Amino acid sequence: MGEISVFRLFDSIMEKADPRVEDYLMMSTPWPSLIICAVYIWLVVSALPRFMEHRKPFEIRNLMIVYNFAMVLLSGYIFMEFALSGWFAGYSYGCQPVDYSKTDQAMRVFFVLRKKYNQVTFLHVFHHSVMPCSWWFGVKFVPGGFGTFHALLNSLIHFIMYFYYGLAAFGPRFQKYLWWKRYMTTMQMIQFVLVCLHTSQLFFIECNYPMTFAYWIGSYAVIFLIMFADFYKKAYKKPAANGKADTNGAITNGVKKAN
Repeated sequence: MGEISVFRLFDSIMEKADPRVEDYLMMSTPWPSLIICAVYIWLVVSALPRFMEHRKPFEIRNLMIVYNFAMVLLSGYIFMEFALSGWFAGYSYGCQPVDYSKTDQAMRVFFVLRKKYNQVTFLHVFHHSVMPCSWWFGVKFVPGGFGTFHALLNSLIHFIMYFYYGLAAFGPRFQKYLWWKRYMTTMQMIQFVLVCLHTSQLFFIECNYPMTFAYWIGSYAVIFLIMFADFYKKAYKKPAANGKADTNGAITNGVKKAN
């Protein structure tokens, strides 16, 4: 009886999905995304550490340079798509319902191994395992509108973040150009504060946007604000002998970059 109720609940939820995404890759059911996230967690927490246990660290500097600057381009593209599909083209920064029509503007939103275990933090793993599943539900049920504001900010932050990573991957000779690394985590926290403020509007105004997703986005921002603040406090600032806080590298997206 319980299993039947669960299946009925699942079916009733899926009936509310946006029909425009039904035929998109991996969008007909959440299982592929959930399996990929589970495999990711298994790899970074268990399989890869065991594989690398008795091996020397791989030298993949050139790969990291290519990867980081590719992510700069991708993040910039995503930012521009979110901007041009709504936020810089008529979206309200107050209430912005989801447009489920097939107009050009409504549809545009859709186009939108190193051995360093200290970088595989809980924050890093949590973010990269929860986010894909979270976005699956976002694309499936509310593709566009109010809830994409955090994606606009996040893509801009990632554009800056991966640009920093790309320069850092060139090695020590580029350190003099990375004086601004201490501000990376601060930008991340400011991002989550802005998302919290933006989302909180829905508790005071009438808006045709699903409150379930408003609660989810707001909770996500609060959780990450707390986690980034705690990470910053523990790893970025270090008590010095003179009693003053000493900076100890930059923390970006849950990954520590040492001085």
